[in-house]
Amino acid sequence: MSPIDTSPLDDRLAFARQVKAATDEQLLELMRSPRRASLIADIVADLPAVFLPERAGDLEAVVHWKVTGRPDGGADVLELVISRGALAVSVEPVRTPRLTLTLGPVDFLKMVTGNTNPKMLFLRGRMKARGDLGLTTRFSAFFDTPRP
Repeated sequence: MSPIDTSPLDDRLAFARQVKAATDEQLLELMRSPRRASLIADIVADLPAVFLPERAGDLEAVVHWKVTGRPDGGADVLELVISRGALAVSVEPVRTPRLTLTLGPVDFLKMVTGNTNPKMLFLRGRMKARGDLGLTTRFSAFFDTPRP
């Protein structure tokens, strides 16, 4: 049984605490399971609720998150479009990104739940960035992630 039994849509803080309490092996097993697709869909659906438009200001940008480690060997690509103080997110990217962030499934879960610092992931080589590296350093400030 997975240590993650809630969705960020149900209770963002409880979800973050469950991710914090889980081992990396348990998180990897979860992200290799059939629940991966629904979990990523829930995270995507929750992102606009934690977006801080005042911090993004007048930024116009398309960012792709590439989450590796799918059971079929592929990656999930999430498209985040920041425009006019709003955030739109899709699991079907169609625009050319200004920035692409690539990271593994465990680091992705930890990052979106506030259990790891995105800047540290980047500095340690656990998250790769391609494109506007200046945007990389500012990007995490656009979201009010939980503090488990």
